[in-house]
Amino acid sequence: MRIPALILALCANALLMACASREEPARQILASAEAAINESRPDAQKYAPELLKSADATLAKARQDFAAEKYDAVIDARPTFNQQIVAMRDSVVATQTSMAAATHEWEALSEEVPKLVEAIEVRVDSLSGQKQQAAKAELATMKATWQEAAAAFSAGNPLEAADKGRVVQMKAKDVSEQLGIA
Repeated sequence: MRIPALILALCANALLMACASREEPARQILASAEAAINESRPDAQKYAPELLKSADATLAKARQDFAAEKYDAVIDARPTFNQQIVAMRDSVVATQTSMAAATHEWEALSEEVPKLVEAIEVRVDSLSGQKQQAAKAELATMKATWQEAAAAFSAGNPLEAADKGRVVQMKAKDVSEQLGIA
């Protein structure tokens, strides 16, 4: 009877050591994932909130697994963490890049478009009849859209501002051409 008890004790000890050997890598994976997520958190909250939410959910599940001593599950989550963190960071960079480009575009549009609209307004005032009415309606639409664009930029949305600004720019060029403004 002593030999089976000794074998059982040795097996239990081996199992304990195997679990302990997986505990530290799992702990390190959790710490690394948490640090990477927290490092990106401020920008991700603003530019990639859904991806941040997904990474936080994976982290919460891994913490539960770690608490339940399911170290292999934590270790197996490592590729998922890596993919989510890379996707989150890439999304943040892409959004920041497009925001910067849109801001630059908006600055150029805000120089050009008001001049076009003003030239159209001067020309419309010199028109009469049906042509003047149609041009006034187009002008009113352009002004309203331009105000929406300016409000979007002021609200911190240069992407929307640049999109609306481009619409006004294109419409102003068309109307200018129709009215014979050089």
